[in-house]
Amino acid sequence: MARKTITGLYEKGGVWQIDKVYKGERIRESTGTGDREEAEQYLIHKLEKLRQQKVYGVRQIRIWEEAAMRYLLEVKDQPSIHLTALCMKQLHPYLGHLPLTHIDDQALEPFIRDRQTEKVLPDGSIEKAVSNRTINIAIERAVRVLTLCARKWRDDDRRPWLDSVPMLKKLEEKKSSRKPYPMSWEEQSILFGELPGHLQTMALFKVNTGCREQEVCKLRWDWEISVPELGTSVFLIPADFGGRHARSGVKNGDERLVVLNSVAKSIIERQRGVSKEWVFPYNGTAMHRMNDSAWKKARVRAAKLWQEENLRPAHPGYASIRIHDLKHTFGRRLRAAGVTEEDRKSLLGHKNGSITSHYSGAELGKLIEAANMVSTTDSRGPVLTILKRKIG
Repeated sequence: MARKTITGLYEKGGVWQIDKVYKGERIRESTGTGDREEAEQYLIHKLEKLRQQKVYGVRQIRIWEEAAMRYLLEVKDQPSIHLTALCMKQLHPYLGHLPLTHIDDQALEPFIRDRQTEKVLPDGSIEKAVSNRTINIAIERAVRVLTLCARKWRDDDRRPWLDSVPMLKKLEEKKSSRKPYPMSWEEQSILFGELPGHLQTMALFKVNTGCREQEVCKLRWDWEISVPELGTSVFLIPADFGGRHARSGVKNGDERLVVLNSVAKSIIERQRGVSKEWVFPYNGTAMHRMNDSAWKKARVRAAKLWQEENLRPAHPGYASIRIHDLKHTFGRRLRAAGVTEEDRKSLLGHKNGSITSHYSGAELGKLIEAANMVSTTDSRGPVLTILKRKIG
């Protein structure tokens, strides 16, 4: 008696394909084999899994790749989608094939180990090891995906994709992360003297307004708002400002008020007429970033000059001064000048709300007055004593 042939299989390009409806659910996929018997066994296995799900309520086993793809689709309109996509891409070689139930600290160990190791790429370039904070950002995204699997996403029978969220351990950051470095007036003078003209102007504006790097690079004239009763103007950066990427957005999701002290105001007046669109253009367009090779070379020269003038090595924080340290410098100087915490938050862009709904003319005048307390460009400004351990 001839063996009964299983229906639902057809051959295409030498490989058997499945196209079958079972209990109202259609299966369409490749078996990955050109052998009919192997293809039938694969189909039988698929049908048995479906039968158990339908009859006994056995949950479908889902893998990380499926969950990651669904998450990317759900957050595709968020400002941080570029960073999220990068994290998913980095995690995929390590987790992509794993069932969700198998994702734990042990599964993440190879990912963490590789990210902490400097590697030579096939093209001969060096991929440097990353900080614990960078690794933790990816782990946080993994936790978010697994949380959605357990608390939100459901299969056709209303069962969660995952019973519970595993406790993934993050790496220690405080000891490994670089601490902010607010500059002294002397250090600022030496560093800014080594910067090329366009970077010097942008850095001076940044250290007098507390703006973030991209807020300076992409500052537009149509964001300027005149305040005639105070004889000045401010900038109001919209909440959907793109930053480096198309949808990066202002960090806290609200409009960002930029108050101009006397130094920042003088810079704005000098920049008028340079470009119709950008406040700080370079070669006719907005700069991509301030932290370029010119900045890095300037800080090396500045550290060397500081050592020559003071007869001792510059602090490591100054030798590796970052663009964001200009914002920290502005904040520390405000505090040293006795500016209240509430006003400091407003000046640094940490406070929610916009000028139109939350600031009266008197309040805005008070903020300008506070910003002017650190508007000097030399040691006549508020004394800023920074406790530094001796090196060596």
